[in-house]
Amino acid sequence: MSEAPQDQIAHLLTEEGWELLASLGPYREDQSFALNSSLRKAGHSPELVSAVLTQSRLRTKAEGKFGEFARQMLFTQAGLEQATRLTVAARHAQRFAEAGVRHVADLGCGLGADSMALASLDIAVTAVEVDETTAACATINLIPFPHATVVHSDATSVPLGDEDGVWLDPARRTTSTSGTTRIWDPEAFSPPLSFAESLAASGRAVGVKMGPGMPHDSVPRGCEAQWVSVGGDVTEVALWFNAVARPGIRRAALLIGPQGAAELTSAEEFDGGPAAPVGPVEGYLYEPDGAVIRAGLVADLALELGGHLVDEHIAYICAPNLLDTPFARAYRVREVMPYNVKALKAWVKQNGIGVLDIKKRGTSVTPEELRKQLLGSKPGGKSAGKKTATLVLTRIGEERVAVSVEPL
Repeated sequence: MSEAPQDQIAHLLTEEGWELLASLGPYREDQSFALNSSLRKAGHSPELVSAVLTQSRLRTKAEGKFGEFARQMLFTQAGLEQATRLTVAARHAQRFAEAGVRHVADLGCGLGADSMALASLDIAVTAVEVDETTAACATINLIPFPHATVVHSDATSVPLGDEDGVWLDPARRTTSTSGTTRIWDPEAFSPPLSFAESLAASGRAVGVKMGPGMPHDSVPRGCEAQWVSVGGDVTEVALWFNAVARPGIRRAALLIGPQGAAELTSAEEFDGGPAAPVGPVEGYLYEPDGAVIRAGLVADLALELGGHLVDEHIAYICAPNLLDTPFARAYRVREVMPYNVKALKAWVKQNGIGVLDIKKRGTSVTPEELRKQLLGSKPGGKSAGKKTATLVLTRIGEERVAVSVEPL
């Protein structure tokens, strides 16, 4: 039976464990068995070897979120899954810095990503974490930052003193012997959203990290809601209150990618904002980024592109011209066909298509199943065609259509 996370971390917090971990290079799955054997032959206990290899694997995995900092940090599996990417944490910290906040209570600090970003801007941080093992990891991770202090305690029971800012990352999962389960009710989070609102009522600058699927009607009034997408993956919605909320912005979509960051904003409430016209599938089809959709800014983007929606309830935009935008992926419309499996199968055969990418919105079709139906296969699993095509399945009113598009 494998050891609990707290036992594994305890092995690493010994001189032998820390030195052994530091001696390892990047984790390689294909070399792990041989490395395990060699470390045991060198006299290290099986428990220590297991702990070191597990941590080495987590560090290598964490480089996607923490870059080179990951090589000196400690992680738990659950903590890494829920940790904020450093690129996003840096933007959180910048909010507090620009608001002139001097001391932030990071309530539910996890492994300390946001505390690291805050402390790197010379902001004093009190990092609070209720889980003892995670708090131990955060303590190690924050050693390079003298402005940060870790407190092992429940977020709701820590008295706030001179902290003029608060950052909360509530636990949105429950853990049991069968794994973790996502919680959807904001009042069932730990701490609940109402606790964050009570802190904001005190006048402090408050930021709250929530899951990106948060319903619009659960977003409190009087705050700014910013959905964040990193490389096309919507990672969070951050709620900003008081000094860290930007005047005139109610909702926003922030996209962070290889070319930098771009943002689309609106001052309107979620049930307000402009209405975009509805029109046919023609010209160029735009697929908005998930953050734009979550923030309810599809109509705003359609107007910015000089385009229209193909259906008022579906997040596809068409426009006559090709415009460069970071907020959507563009396709050239080649052909619009009724959704009919028999006719589409004939279309695939006629065009010699062997690789088919299927996208869909507003229809219950399962792309994987449809792909099998349309392509068929020869013995050995090879399709007869050689060409690549992309189909977009959607609904226009009550009519289902299949759109052949060319990715741009």
